Amino acid sequence: MSAAGPPQSANSAPAGGSEAAKLRAWGDHTSQRDTSSISSWHAHVYFDAERRDTAKALREAIAAHFRDRVTLGRFHERPVGPHPQSSYQLAFAPVELAEVVGWLALNHGELDVFLHPNTGDQLRDHRDSAVWIGRSYALDLRAVGG
Repeated sequence: MSAAGPPQSANSAPAGGSEAAKLRAWGDHTSQRDTSSISSWHAHVYFDAERRDTAKALREAIAAHFRDRVTLGRFHERPVGPHPQSSYQLAFAPVELAEVVGWLALNHGELDVFLHPNTGDQLRDHRDSAVWIGRSYALDLRAVGG
């Protein structure tokens, strides 16, 4: 027996109702979005003055590893837009998501990475659909319509 309680058989419903009822309730409160609405992805690598050289070295490693599969944005040594720290952007196609995220997850070191899809709804993309690698930060969502 596990700490979570006895295992349920395939035919038993979880506590609180059937799976179908839970899915119906979930669907009533959210609108499902299709991944085809994602035109591209952005990853923003965050750094402070102490980690500036580390950020530059990671940027060079990204450029060497991904070559033309990732477009590198400017190296901002101050907060820009909704980003609360110095950062640079990586832009890439949806087909590159698994490779880029996997590589960043294994190689970001002491730097933090903010990742979001681009669907045309900047506020939702930055606020509701974001993924963090490392620590997360509060964004200034006024910069994206929030």
